[in-house]
Amino acid sequence: MIGRRRTGRCRRSGTTGWTAGGRRESRVVDRVVGGDRGSFTAELAAGLPALLLLLLTGLTAVNAVSTRASCLHAAREAALAAARGADGSADGLRAAPPGAEVSVSIDGDRAQATVRAPVRALGGRLPRITVVATAVAAVEPGATEGSR
Repeated sequence: MIGRRRTGRCRRSGTTGWTAGGRRESRVVDRVVGGDRGSFTAELAAGLPALLLLLLTGLTAVNAVSTRASCLHAAREAALAAARGADGSADGLRAAPPGAEVSVSIDGDRAQATVRAPVRALGGRLPRITVVATAVAAVEPGATEGSR
């Protein structure tokens, strides 16, 4: 190969193997080193945004589940307080996550409390998710009509 240059670096390495007759054979193989340089960087650059989106989605889901558990706790507190004749909305707001709305209604012998809370998706420009939890409690016989 006179007058031509190879692209990439060349390294000679010896390989050994067995022939069909059971003898050891040694060959010299030319390998081009560095032919795929930078491929890891390109793959990382292509895959990193997808990995980041997956991470943000997972963290938002964990945040939503945690907020829903808090809303359910607040709804139970509000329903029990309303069933006992106290102000269920105030008790629900004390236990609710920040920014939550608590609504309590009494229908016959049941007190129902609903808590709605916004969950901010991780990433400032994404829309908010609203989490809702509802709890029902039986009105106690000793609860007075005037306190409801």
